[in-house]
Amino acid sequence: MSDAQKVADRPVAEPPGANSVDRFFKISARGSTFAREIRGGLATFFTMAYILVLNPIILGNAKDKYGHTLDGAELVTATALVAAVMTIIMGVGGNLPLALAAGLGLNAVVAFQIAPLMSWSDAMGLVVLEGLLICVLVVTGLREAVMHAIPQALKQAISVGIGLFIAFIGFVDAGFVSRIPDIAGTTVPVQLGATGALSGWPILVFCLGVLLTIALLARKVKGAILISILTMTVVAIVINSVADIKSWGLTTPKVPDDIVAAPEFGLIGDFSLFGSFGETTVITVVLLIFTLLLSDFFDTMGTVVGITAEAGLLDEEGKVPNLGRVLLIDGAAAVAGGASSSSSATSYIESAAGVGEGSRTGFSNLVTGGLFAVALFLTPLLTIVPMQAAAPALVAVGFLMMTQVKSIDWDKYEIAIPAFLTIAVMPFTYSITNGIGAGFLAFVLIKTVLGKAKEVHWLLWGTSALFLVYFAINPIQQLFGVK
Repeated sequence: MSDAQKVADRPVAEPPGANSVDRFFKISARGSTFAREIRGGLATFFTMAYILVLNPIILGNAKDKYGHTLDGAELVTATALVAAVMTIIMGVGGNLPLALAAGLGLNAVVAFQIAPLMSWSDAMGLVVLEGLLICVLVVTGLREAVMHAIPQALKQAISVGIGLFIAFIGFVDAGFVSRIPDIAGTTVPVQLGATGALSGWPILVFCLGVLLTIALLARKVKGAILISILTMTVVAIVINSVADIKSWGLTTPKVPDDIVAAPEFGLIGDFSLFGSFGETTVITVVLLIFTLLLSDFFDTMGTVVGITAEAGLLDEEGKVPNLGRVLLIDGAAAVAGGASSSSSATSYIESAAGVGEGSRTGFSNLVTGGLFAVALFLTPLLTIVPMQAAAPALVAVGFLMMTQVKSIDWDKYEIAIPAFLTIAVMPFTYSITNGIGAGFLAFVLIKTVLGKAKEVHWLLWGTSALFLVYFAINPIQQLFGVK
C-alpha cells in the first residue's frame, strides 16, 4: 500500500459520520466505507475459516495422559463460538479490523506438549491461567509499555517479516512449496511442489488464483482478494466434480450433503484451573505456562503492529489506537479459548486479507464474527473453500506488507541488522515470536557493543532476557530435570 493511500486512510480532520454506526466505528473518519468494511470482513473470514477444520484435527487427534481424546464435533462448535464472540468484541471494543480464533502453534503446544502430562481439563486450565496472566500484564500497563518501547524501525521490520511469513504460509498450505523429507539427506529444507515439480489440479487452482489476484490488484479492482477467493472456490468445486483428485488437503471443495449441523456445546466450561499442579511438578507447570505466555504475548504484539501499520492506523509516534483495550480483549480471548477447550485464542494475521480489501475499523469484525456465528450451524457449507483458493490472498497481502521495508534505514547497521534478523527469522523458523526475539536480542547486543546501552529502554532489556530463556528452554528444562 502506498504512503498516499495510508495518509488518505488517516485524515487529520474527522468528517462527520453518515449515521451513528459510521461515527461509532469512525468508518468515514478513517477513509473507509461500509462496502469496504463488509468486503474486508468477508475476506478475513474466508482466509481463516480453515481453523474450523484444522483446530479440531490438531486437538482431536491428540491424547491426554489418560488416553482420552476430545470430540471433533464439539471442538468445531467451541472453535467457532470463541472466534465469533471474541472477534465481535474486538470489533466493538478495540475498533480494529483484527479477528481472533484458536492460535495455531499454541494449539500444537497444548495438544502435544501439555496434554500428555495431564488430563485435557487440566491442560485447558493452564491455558486459562496463561490468559489471566496476560490480562494482569495488560491491566498493570506492562504489556502496552513493552509495545511502546519498541523502536519504530523494528515495528516496521515486524510488519515486513509477518508479510513474508504469511506469504510463505500461503505457498506451503497450498502445496506450492513442501518440506523435503529428512530421509533424503538433502540440505535443502523445502522444494517446489511435493516432488520438486508442480503437479495436480489443486496446485493449478492455487496458481490461477495467484495470477487472478495480482491481475485484479494491478488494475485496482475493488474487492480483488474476495473476488479471487470466491471465483477460485467455484473453479475448484467444478474441477473436483469432474476430475479424479486424491486430496485437496483439509478441505474438499464440494457441495455438502448436509447444509445445517446443530452445534454441540459439550466442551464449554470443561476445564480445571489448578488441576495441573497435582499432575506434574510445579517447575514443569511454570515452564509450560511461560512457554504459552511468551508465544501468545509476542505473536499478538507482532500481529497487532503489523495489521495496524498496514491499515495506516498507527499514529505519528507509531502507536496503535486503543492499544490497552485491544490487548485486554486478546488476553480475554486466551481465557475464553481455554474455558471452551478450544485452546488459546489470539489475534489472527490473516486479518491482513481484510485490510487488503479495505478494512480500517472494527465494523468488518462484525461481518467476520457474524460468519463464525453462522458457522455454528452451517459449518458444512462454510468450510468448502479449499486452501488452494484462499492462499493466494495470503501471498498478495504478503506483498502489500512487504512494501514497508522501504521505510527502514538500511545504512544504519544498529537498526538494519536487528530489522533484517526480525524479517528473516519469521518465515525461516515459521514463527512470529522467534523473529521478534531474534530482532530484540540483536538490537540490545549491537547497542551495547557500540557503547549505547543507555539508549535501550529497560523493558527491552527485560524482554530480551526473557527471550534468552525462551530460546534456551530445553537446556533449562534439562537443568531442572524436567522432561
